[in-house]
Amino acid sequence: MAEIGVIGGGPAGMMAAITAAKAGSKVVLFEKKPRLGSKLRITGKGRCNITSAEEDLQNFISSYPGNGRFLFSALHEFSNYDLIRFLNGLGVETKVERGKRVFPVSDDADEVVNALNSELKRIGVRIRLSSEVEDVCVEGGRVTGIKAEGEFFPFDAIVIATGGLSYPGTGSTGDGYRFAEKVGHKIITPFPGLVPLVVEEAWVKDLQGLSLKNVRAASYTMKGKKINEEFGEMLFTHYGLSGPIILSMSRDIVSCLREKGGKVKVFIDLKPALDEEKLDKRLQRDLAKYARRRFKNGLDDLLPGKLIPVIINLSGIDKEKPCHQITREERRRLLELLKNLNFTVNGTRPIAEAIVTAGGVNVKEINPKTMESKLIKGLFFAGEVIDVDGYTGGFNLQAAFSTGFVAGKYAHKINNR
Repeated sequence: MAEIGVIGGGPAGMMAAITAAKAGSKVVLFEKKPRLGSKLRITGKGRCNITSAEEDLQNFISSYPGNGRFLFSALHEFSNYDLIRFLNGLGVETKVERGKRVFPVSDDADEVVNALNSELKRIGVRIRLSSEVEDVCVEGGRVTGIKAEGEFFPFDAIVIATGGLSYPGTGSTGDGYRFAEKVGHKIITPFPGLVPLVVEEAWVKDLQGLSLKNVRAASYTMKGKKINEEFGEMLFTHYGLSGPIILSMSRDIVSCLREKGGKVKVFIDLKPALDEEKLDKRLQRDLAKYARRRFKNGLDDLLPGKLIPVIINLSGIDKEKPCHQITREERRRLLELLKNLNFTVNGTRPIAEAIVTAGGVNVKEINPKTMESKLIKGLFFAGEVIDVDGYTGGFNLQAAFSTGFVAGKYAHKINNR
């Protein structure tokens, strides 16, 4: 019987522990926080976007801009549908929403964590909460055990599933990078993956808290090369832009900022359902409808109240001017703003505020079929600590569960090789 230590009680760590224990190994799970799944509990705004219902494996892989091909074997061994069946078997019923996003029917992330916790206890995994691992011990090119709270715990195999650097309050403080680096692994410098964007325009503060649905956002380099585009919901903050479509776009934008330096332009089409001709006719109708009103009171049917003074100010049109006196040229300027409200992105929020950490343990030093280190026998990695990251839509949680499954499976087999 293999004795396995798992460091980290997130989705990857819990999955690794469950898989190894069900195969017959004796497993101890170390979690530095007082409860398991702290970060999992807040994913998807507490609803837990478990995975994606995407059926094509190649399409699934393409949703990981950070080393997606490394996950090919893991996703083949434990797919999104394997995960859904696994959770259903634990009593967590699931549903598919817009964009093929899979959620628990309860819309409650705690249900997912509690189900995993119950399974861990049912199969006899020893859980050590509020137990911070100090060191991973290695001798002669293989692991020997874990040092935690001044005590040495001998193990045949160790799974590092400590997460990245995002949301450090949940326990993701980069411990796994330190453990891996100490035994010779290269760490690809971590950076924010899915993260809100910081913009130069000071007037964005006036829009703080405003959420817009059914808008189109597109990003470009300062030389005009298109980076990406998304349609859906976004949010203005006191520092810039956030919300689902912005977070989805942020991974490629961050890469552009890192690789080329400088800044990125983001254009928001506030009325993507209307082309310029139709929008111009709509503007003419509204201005005619409120002909005797002042311009500042003539856009109520077109825009949310918080956005109106900002648009008027940017248009340069006198807010006190009667609507019937708005010129064709002024209407043209207004139309341009509605179709191309633009922002200059000059940075992101800190990595601690990122949903996902990009970077981590170099995938070239990990066997993708087993998640075992190529440098140290008996050392396995799972989850966000690895240099793999995906877009929004459940892909990052799937990567955590899949790599956790594979790490647990082959950690159990360590004494048979």
